[in-house]
Amino acid sequence: MVRFSRARICPPVALASVALLAACASSSPSVRAPVTVAAPMPIFTARPSLPASSAASAPLARSAPPVAVASPVPSRAVPEIAVGVVPVPDPVPAAVAARFPEPALSFATPAFAPGRQTFTTDEELHAILYGLERTGTIGEGSTEIRVVSLGVSQSGRPIDALAFTRPGGEPAPGAPLDAPTHRPTVVIVAGQHGDEPAGAEALIVVAQDLASGRFANVLDKVDVVVLPRANPDGAFAFTRAAADGTDVNRDHLLLRTPEARAVTQLVNRFAPIVVLDLHEYPVGGVFTAKFGAVQRFDAMLQYATVANLPAFVTRAAEQWFRQPLIASLRGAGLTSDWYSTTSSDLSDRTLSMGSIGAQVGRNAWGLRNAVSLLVESRGGGLGRVDLKRRVQTQTVAVASVLASAAIRAGDLVKLRQFVDRETASRACRGEIVVEAAPTPSEYTTSMIDRDTGAIRNVTVSWESALQLRTLKSRTRPCGYWLGPGETDAVARLRLLGVEVSRLEELGELRGETYREIGREPIGGATPQDVELHAGATTRVKVQTMPALLDLAAGGFYVGLDQPLAGLIVAALEPEAPSSYVANGVIASVTGEARILLRPDARMTPMP
Repeated sequence: MVRFSRARICPPVALASVALLAACASSSPSVRAPVTVAAPMPIFTARPSLPASSAASAPLARSAPPVAVASPVPSRAVPEIAVGVVPVPDPVPAAVAARFPEPALSFATPAFAPGRQTFTTDEELHAILYGLERTGTIGEGSTEIRVVSLGVSQSGRPIDALAFTRPGGEPAPGAPLDAPTHRPTVVIVAGQHGDEPAGAEALIVVAQDLASGRFANVLDKVDVVVLPRANPDGAFAFTRAAADGTDVNRDHLLLRTPEARAVTQLVNRFAPIVVLDLHEYPVGGVFTAKFGAVQRFDAMLQYATVANLPAFVTRAAEQWFRQPLIASLRGAGLTSDWYSTTSSDLSDRTLSMGSIGAQVGRNAWGLRNAVSLLVESRGGGLGRVDLKRRVQTQTVAVASVLASAAIRAGDLVKLRQFVDRETASRACRGEIVVEAAPTPSEYTTSMIDRDTGAIRNVTVSWESALQLRTLKSRTRPCGYWLGPGETDAVARLRLLGVEVSRLEELGELRGETYREIGREPIGGATPQDVELHAGATTRVKVQTMPALLDLAAGGFYVGLDQPLAGLIVAALEPEAPSSYVANGVIASVTGEARILLRPDARMTPMP
């Protein structure tokens, strides 16, 4: 059994990788302090301070489909007077409440108006976003602020982001005219779960600060895009899920909901180098029933933890972002630890880190080779209790991530260029992980005694997502063939930004076909099941068989020689928990095959 102390955990890194980042530091650096880069490859440069220039080489171009941008006029079709019915939470024991004093701060969001008992409504939110717009002719070094319309929710509510960008640079060859320039971009998403309001309130504060010039040194180095409310229907009803009951945060591979498609459209358009996802974790409940205590932490943190994630991206997330983030929170008098969940079984005293499923937003963005971070403030089930402290936690976290991104802007661009090319170059060689699982271990965390308020250190069984166990792997193919009828799968892949080509002539290719040998329902009783297979209901078992494939014209080829190869594997390997076969997008394993030699048949890229 692996045992972890609470103080620090170093993520694993493949031995074959040349060290890009230093080993985990023994102490957390300050927010502005750079992390030393040990023995870098020539492509990487250590930066002892903010780079002198924001100019950087353009990242590897990606042929994401052009995105139509809706007219920036907020919809008024859905009247709003309040965001849901805010539930009355159970009283917080005085001894626990004393651990979370209200900060001496003020926030200029509607939710904090005197006497207000609800959160910021959609009408109020969009009035703020459009009120901050500053477009047209702007001087050199000035920031353009514009609303980016991403469509509407299932109930017709607008889903809008606010982009803070600087002019300069040229779009990549062949990219749409509104494509991002070479300036690195940070995207911040909140409100995927409608009953977690602090993130949206925090991003209103952040947007106001960005517009006022408070983050001018950040905007000198990076562009910033904020999406305050990704699930407006859930926010209106104060429910976790979207209007149809889908968990938006677990729909970033299947893209069944317009909400998840809106977020995907945003990351396709801006190709962010860093993505920050803001949530709130549930307080008390089964956790208290199980441990007789309350979670201690203002924030729980995690980054992308998913199979086939480049190790360099994990290292950058840990050293360039999480360590400074811990220091920033501590400096503000706020506590933090790794994110974890627990099951409803009172006899199970296991804590499990967040999902390793590719369909979860944090992991899907990591497989785009972005540094992808999760911040969960203490708030689920609290209603408006401690709202100011929760918003403080989120704003401190956002400020830290933006500062780290600005400090490392040049390094992040070089990291992304390298990882994109390295991922694409590995087609046809090595192995891919098809199924993985967290590593059982022990971990020492701390909790608050519900009755006395005392801090208790507790050693628990711990499912670590930082070290994944490979359950099934296969040789990495050159790509996948999809039959002519798999247009739904192709459409979803294209929405993800994946390059797909249509076969224009008969081709004979060496590959492997799949034979299904069984299916079984996925349970949901344990956190491991819930988190690993989030959103999936069926586990598929297959065998692969060598074959010489006679492929008719009209089929599709999805090559792994592209930066989004990890997303492709998650979608098209049938045994992957979130695969298109397991979720019915591809009806049968006979509709796809693995291609083991690069095809030389005539193909046309899909538009």
